[in-house]
Amino acid sequence: MGNLPVVPFLIIFPLVIAFLMFVVRKSNVRAVIAYIGSIFIMIGVGYLTWMWIDGGSKPITLYVETEIADYAILAAEILLMFVVVFLSFRYRKYWVSLLSIIPTAGMVWLEFSGVKLAQIAHIRIDRLSVLMCIIVGVIGGLIVIYAVGYMHGYHKHHKEVEDRRYYFFMLLFLFLSAMFGFVLSESLLWIDFFWELTSVCSFLLIGYTREKEAITNSFRALWMNLLGGCALAVGIIYFAINMHTVSLSGLVRMCENSHGSVATIAVALIAFAALTKAAQLPFSTWLIGAMVAPTPSSALLHSATMVKAGIYVLLRLSPAMTGTTTGNLIALIGGFTFLATSLMAIAQSDGKKILAFSTISNLGLMVACAGVGTPETMWAGVFLMIFHAISKSLLFQDVGATENSLHSRDVEDMHGLLYIMPKLAAFMFIGIAGMFLAPFGMLISKWSALRASVDERNIMLVLFICFGSATTSLYWTKWMGKLVSHTHLTEEKIKDVTKKNEMVSLAIHAALMLLLCALFPLLSSVFVNPLVEENFGVAMNVLPTEVLIVLVIIILLVFAVPVFAYLYSRKIMTYNRKDSYMNGVNYGDNRSFVDSFGERKTLWLSNHYYKDLVGKRKLMKPSQLFTMAVLIVMMVYIIGGALS
Repeated sequence: MGNLPVVPFLIIFPLVIAFLMFVVRKSNVRAVIAYIGSIFIMIGVGYLTWMWIDGGSKPITLYVETEIADYAILAAEILLMFVVVFLSFRYRKYWVSLLSIIPTAGMVWLEFSGVKLAQIAHIRIDRLSVLMCIIVGVIGGLIVIYAVGYMHGYHKHHKEVEDRRYYFFMLLFLFLSAMFGFVLSESLLWIDFFWELTSVCSFLLIGYTREKEAITNSFRALWMNLLGGCALAVGIIYFAINMHTVSLSGLVRMCENSHGSVATIAVALIAFAALTKAAQLPFSTWLIGAMVAPTPSSALLHSATMVKAGIYVLLRLSPAMTGTTTGNLIALIGGFTFLATSLMAIAQSDGKKILAFSTISNLGLMVACAGVGTPETMWAGVFLMIFHAISKSLLFQDVGATENSLHSRDVEDMHGLLYIMPKLAAFMFIGIAGMFLAPFGMLISKWSALRASVDERNIMLVLFICFGSATTSLYWTKWMGKLVSHTHLTEEKIKDVTKKNEMVSLAIHAALMLLLCALFPLLSSVFVNPLVEENFGVAMNVLPTEVLIVLVIIILLVFAVPVFAYLYSRKIMTYNRKDSYMNGVNYGDNRSFVDSFGERKTLWLSNHYYKDLVGKRKLMKPSQLFTMAVLIVMMVYIIGGALS
C-alpha cells in the first residue's frame, strides 16, 4: 500500500489551513477557506478509511525511517515550550512554565543522550485509530462549519470581546492536525509532542476572550494537562532507557506477556496522564472552567475529541491493565468520577455546565471500562465513545445556537422551546435522548459495562454504575421536560437567528445519531466486535443480533411518539387552549393571574436543583481529596511494588 500519502496529508493540510486562517483577515474569504478545508479533511478521512478497508482492514504500520520528521517534531516541541514559558511569565504564572520545561528537556535529553532505540514504525492504522480519525475528521469538520456562523453571532452579541476570529479558527485547525497526529502515531515520542500540542491549543482557546476568568481557567487547564504531560514523558523516558524502544503496541505486548516491572511502571504513568486529559477527578475542574470559551471549542476540544485522547490511550492500554493494580485504580477513579459528577450535574441549570459535568461523568464510565480491561468492557467503552462524541457535539452546538437566540443558556429559559424554536428543540431532544433513553447506544453500553462489572465481581463499580445512571436520568429528564412544556410561554417574540451553516451541522449530527441507532447491530458485528478481537484476541458479541434489531425497532417507536405529539399539539394549541386556575383570576395567557388583593402575579414553574445538597461547592472538594489520596497511595504502591 506504499506509504499512504493521505496520512501526512491529514496532519499537514490542517496546518496549512491554520496558517491561512491567521493571515486572511476578510471574514467572507476566511469562511470559504474554512468550508473547503473542512470538506477536504472529511474527504481525506474517507479516503484513509477506504484504503484501510481495501487493504483487508488489517493493522498497517508505516514510516520506519523518519529522522527528518523526528528532528522537526523535536524542534516544534521546543518552540511549544517557549510559547508556554512566554505566556506563563506574561501572566505571572511562573511555576506553570516548569511543567513544560521538564518534559521537553527530558525529550531533548533522550534524543541526544545516545540511548539506542530499536527501529519502529511511527504510524499505525488499525480499527481504533481509524475510528478516532473518523470522529476527529467528521465531527471536527462539522463543528468548524458550524463555527463560521456561530462566531459571527457570538461577536454580534458580545461587543466587549475583541473579534479575533482569525486566531480562533487557526487554533481549531491546528488542533485537528494535532489530533490526527496523536491517534495515528505508534511512536511514544510523537504521541508526547501531539499530546502537548492539544494541551496548548485547549489553553489558548479557553483564554480566547482574555477576560480575567478566562485567563484563570485557561491556566488551570494548562497546568493540569501539563502535569499529565510530565507523567507521560517520565513514563516514556523510563521505558525507553530500560527497554530500548518507544513503541506503544510493544509496551502493551510486554505487559500482556510478562507484566515486567518496567512496563508496569510505564503503563501506570501513562494511564495517570490519561486521567488528566480525560478530566477525571481530581482534575475535573479544568474542563468545567473550559466552558467560558466559545461554544465551538467546547464542542470540539472539550467534549467530542480532545478529552477522547485520554480515553483513546486508556483503550490502547486496556489489555495491559487487565487484572492489574493499575487497572483496578483506573476503574475505581473512573467509576467514582461517573457517580460524583453525575450528582453535581443535578445542581446545574446552566446548559453548558450540565454538558460539562455530564461529559466528565461519561468519560468516567469509559475510563472505568478501560481499567477493567475485558473484551466486554472494551466493547462498551468504544460504543460509549462513539455515541458520546456525536451526542455531545450536537448538544453543545445546539445550546450555543439557542443562546444566540435567547441570549441565555439557562435550562429554565428553554421552557417550551419546542413551540418557540422547534428545529433547535428537536435537535436538542435527539441529542438528549441519545445520552440516556432506552434503548439507545449509550444505555446499551452502560448495561454492558454493568454486566461485565457483575461478572468480574467488582461490587464498587456495580454500585457506581447503578447510582450514576440513575442520577444521569434525573438531570436529563428535567431538561427534556422543559423543552416540551408550554405553561408559561414568553410573551416576547423570539427570533431564531441560527444561520444555515449552523443548521447544516446540527442536522447532520442529528441524522448521524439516528443512523447509528438504526445501524447499531451492523456496527457491532462489522466494526466493534472485530476491534475488540484485534486488541484482545477474542471476538465479543455482547448482545445477540436479534435483540439489537428489536432495540432498533423500539428506538423508531421512541422517536415516533414526540413527532406525532408535536404535530398534534401544533394543530390544536392555537384554537383549543383552556385557561388554567392559578389561585386567582386568570389574566388570559396562562402565565399570570390577579390574586385576592387585586395584584397581578406571574406563574412560574421551575425545576429544583438541590444546590445545597449535591452542588459543586458541596461535593467537588471532598471528591477531589478522596481521589487525590487514592491516586497518591496507589501510584506509590504500584511503582514501589514494581521496583522492589
